[in-house]
Amino acid sequence: MTIRPLSVPQIQKTALAFALAWIILCAVGLHYIVKFSWAVSAADSIINNFFLAAACVSVSNMLGYYQPKNERIFYVLIVTLALTAVVLFASKYALLYIFSDFKEYKEFYSFSFAFRALISFMCLAWCALANILWYRLEEQSETQTRLLAAQNLAKEAELNKLRHQLQPHFLFNSLNSVFALTMINPKEAGVMITKLASFLRGTLKRDDELWVSVEEEMEYIQLYLDIEKVRFSHRLNIEVNVAEETLGLCLPGTLLQPIVENAIKFGLYNTSSAITIKIDVSVNEKLLALRVENPFDPEMKAAGGTGFGLGAIKRRLYLLFANPHLLQTEIEANNLYITTLKIPQKNDPSDTN
Repeated sequence: MTIRPLSVPQIQKTALAFALAWIILCAVGLHYIVKFSWAVSAADSIINNFFLAAACVSVSNMLGYYQPKNERIFYVLIVTLALTAVVLFASKYALLYIFSDFKEYKEFYSFSFAFRALISFMCLAWCALANILWYRLEEQSETQTRLLAAQNLAKEAELNKLRHQLQPHFLFNSLNSVFALTMINPKEAGVMITKLASFLRGTLKRDDELWVSVEEEMEYIQLYLDIEKVRFSHRLNIEVNVAEETLGLCLPGTLLQPIVENAIKFGLYNTSSAITIKIDVSVNEKLLALRVENPFDPEMKAAGGTGFGLGAIKRRLYLLFANPHLLQTEIEANNLYITTLKIPQKNDPSDTN
């Protein structure tokens, strides 16, 4: 809904103060320069400016209903001229009726008529142009607001899509492992089913949580790691180091799990030997830093890329922080693939350096 300028309390007060000041100035000018009495000067100023103010209000209300395009602003000037004529003849009729026996005033009014016309037209034209500018700015503001709302909705939709991307291979492989364990180790199968249920329940519970604490996220990750330990048994070793000062810090929910999953997948890919996945959580340059390290086979094509899901994580981080450098990957000489996340804190989202 478009806000009219005269409905804004601050503008109402400013306009009223300006009108009073202008009425007083006109009356003082007539009294001291033309040497009319205070009664005549005040009557002339009040009546003339009353009609002028009424015309200004009319222009403002008219433009509230009709906004001319650029090529039709000329029509507004024509309306302004017409209103100027109305103001002049209405005030002339009223003043000359009141001072019909005052010959000196009638001569002065005739002499000053052209000047009054010019002042009235300038005031009305200024009022019209100011209102057009106001409504144009209001229209641009509303358009910008709608555009930002649409962008935010699109951003939220994409964020939700990225947040809810659960690696299908993880669930598929977990169910396959449960099936295999039911035949060779039913007890372990029961443990894995329980942990898988807890993990998925936690995923559903976190659907509405954009930010979670490091402590909550690591509990969630631990459930995931417990499931993977059941799947891969002695082949998978996990080393987790979480700095105590990071436990109360925050990060976007379900952000670390795809990275850990990626590390396990490519760390164990095409090997039957045991591997160690390292997860380090620390504070680095006032940013929460999460580092995941996994060995890889340099001859495997997949190990040299960004890995499954990392592109989605990078996109999600960019949507949240508008910084494309918060997710970094590197390869060390001893065939270690390292993924590093840097998370600005939600109370200081601008600090992304």
